[in-house]
Amino acid sequence: MDLDLPANLVLAMLLAGTRAAAFLVIAPPFSSRAVPGTVKALLSVAIALPVLPTAGGAVPPLETSAVVSAVVVQAFTGVALGFLCYLIFVAVQSAGDLIDVFGGFSLAFAFDPLAQSGNAIFGRLYQWTALTLLLASGGYTIVLQGFLRSYRAIGLDAGLDLGTLASVVSGGVGQLALAALQIAAPLLAVLFLADVALGLLTRAAPALNAFSLGPPFKILLTLMLASVCFVALPHVVEGLAHRIGATLVQVVR
Repeated sequence: MDLDLPANLVLAMLLAGTRAAAFLVIAPPFSSRAVPGTVKALLSVAIALPVLPTAGGAVPPLETSAVVSAVVVQAFTGVALGFLCYLIFVAVQSAGDLIDVFGGFSLAFAFDPLAQSGNAIFGRLYQWTALTLLLASGGYTIVLQGFLRSYRAIGLDAGLDLGTLASVVSGGVGQLALAALQIAAPLLAVLFLADVALGLLTRAAPALNAFSLGPPFKILLTLMLASVCFVALPHVVEGLAHRIGATLVQVVR
């Protein structure tokens, strides 16, 4: 049985799938190594199929140089959009890393084979909890909706505006640092006050050598008060999902 497909339709499927695959490789929660490559490939096809009626009309001419150039541009577009999602979402892990550093848990540094990165206890805990909440709450659908809008705003024969992308990325770095501090702020404030109290105690009674009690005392405080930051994660993840969707819309507008 022979199946004849229009060349423009096949090319549109290739370009749309390339953008989707590049996005899924970078953007959370799909970027995790817990999601097999086969699943990511099938997801990219599933994302590309519904947008063919709207994006299939804008394809480059059927020439080798034009097709190769379009594939590269679409791959870059997908990677850039995925990186913006990652940049915003990594704020949760950064908050956990801050708690590890100030709480004394950074000594228990380990390599995470799924994320292909190294972090300590609270960094991994916050990262996996945020990914779980993103999947369980349906926040990933907001991320996908923002990405799907890119097909309507940016044709398969075009790419992102580099000026807008640079502006959003530079603003995203500042938002990342601010969000990480906001998430970990209550516990960081307590740990800072603990350092001040130990310093005053050492000043008042140097013979006690109170700073030698600092690491175990701060670890105990972190374990006791970690729930203060942890219970806020559902609200934080929901807000980050909406921010990711809004950022994607801003870039492709």
